[in-house]
Amino acid sequence: MEDTRKSVIDYKPETWRNVLFLIAPFIALYIIFFTELDKNNPSVSNALAVAVWMALWWVAEIVPLAITSLLPIALFPILGIMNGKTTSSTYFNHVIFLFIGGFLVALAIQKWQLHKRIAIKILQIVGLSPARIMFGFMFATAFLSMWISNTATTMMMVPILLSIVLKFEEINGRQNTKDFSVGLLLATAYSASVGGIATLIGTPPNLSFARIFDIYFPNAPEITFIDWFVFALPISIVMFLILFAYLYFVFIRKKVKWKNISKSALRKDLYEMGKISYEEKMVGIVFFLMAILWFFRSDIDIGIVHIKGWSNIFGNPKYINDGTVAIFASILLFIIPSKKEKGKFLMDWKAAEDIPWEIILLFGGGFALASGFKESGLSSWFGQQLIFLKGVHPLIIIFSIALIVTFLTELTSNTATVETFLPILAGLAISIETNPLLFMLPATIAGSMAFMLPVATPPNAIIFGTRRVRIIEMVKTGLFLNIVGAIILSLIVYYFGTYIFDIDPSVFPDWAKEVK
Repeated sequence: MEDTRKSVIDYKPETWRNVLFLIAPFIALYIIFFTELDKNNPSVSNALAVAVWMALWWVAEIVPLAITSLLPIALFPILGIMNGKTTSSTYFNHVIFLFIGGFLVALAIQKWQLHKRIAIKILQIVGLSPARIMFGFMFATAFLSMWISNTATTMMMVPILLSIVLKFEEINGRQNTKDFSVGLLLATAYSASVGGIATLIGTPPNLSFARIFDIYFPNAPEITFIDWFVFALPISIVMFLILFAYLYFVFIRKKVKWKNISKSALRKDLYEMGKISYEEKMVGIVFFLMAILWFFRSDIDIGIVHIKGWSNIFGNPKYINDGTVAIFASILLFIIPSKKEKGKFLMDWKAAEDIPWEIILLFGGGFALASGFKESGLSSWFGQQLIFLKGVHPLIIIFSIALIVTFLTELTSNTATVETFLPILAGLAISIETNPLLFMLPATIAGSMAFMLPVATPPNAIIFGTRRVRIIEMVKTGLFLNIVGAIILSLIVYYFGTYIFDIDPSVFPDWAKEVK
């Protein structure tokens, strides 16, 4: 689920980080006092100043991401962009509670080691030849990353992965196993990112999109969990298959022949875990219940398939959202008793303290920034500057957006990048009278398509931290995948996303006209 960058590997030179940190407030002050984007509305320049300040500090990361995210609370009221009460209220909403609830369930899964059992079972099913191991690790990682933190999933998979690699090295020698170990590590990191794309809770940029889209277009149809899943799962599947084929070709095919490992290592891990416990079963049931409630909350209408959502049995179905479901499921964990820990429950607050509050504040900062863009008129101003794109084919714009966000995310927090771009793209869509989803969807998913550098995502950083992958190997492998990912994303958004979200590229929807 979590996919925001952490400084596990300090890639950027310290000098440049310090420079960005120091010049950010001075640039902001210059914009406030010496620029005039709109003579009749100084809030436009003021909002840009805050946005630049936040963007530079997010890139530098001298100040924690969460602290940078709090700048709007201090600066928006002072600069006359938004009042303090309204600004503060943007930091907590139903999307935040969707994240909190989903993360509590994920923490319960980790607490009782259900995720490890799932991973081992998948590997036992697919087999233990090099190609099968790679596929098994990729499948397990991608599946778990749909529901659990990308970071936690990767950290859980790497020890299992390394134990298998060590067994191969005992049998075949480290030199003969080198390519396989590099490919397997990269495959695990990349599939964590690709898997997170498939669900709204899979990675923070997806949740940021859901809230920012709602801020800008409150009368637009809701982007539900099932809507997103039906749209994004094909992207995950296609990228998963491309990843496997490419990494197999580069790191396994035509390599030195070796002896395969037996299944005894996995059987030993599973034996040490013992029989599946009552706690694992109950957490699994709650997890399954949450997923089912998400999928079938709203009406499903896909071609010939018409299924009424369960929320219709209540008097006000629109009152119920995916955050409601997530919190309901997480509350169950705190009231279902544990058998192993007498007098306790499946979850307690000590385990819940691992909720990444920094990411929650990062969300809030992005939502506040998006609101500031809208209320000040800055997003409309940006849109007017880009109005020359009105005659350009949407597919070209979509590909450009995907490529820019993908490569920018290599050096910056993907959540911060997406949250900065989405308001600008909303303004662009309004200015050239195009459905905003055409631009906002690819920007969101492109934030999870960075494969080149260790700092691009936590999974990349984690596998780089094993010291078995060199940066040059990651760059050479990731460059191709970045470009292919942007192409695949653009094509699916334009030809499939338009069907799922009922988008006509030539029609400017009424719910967007109301904003204009």
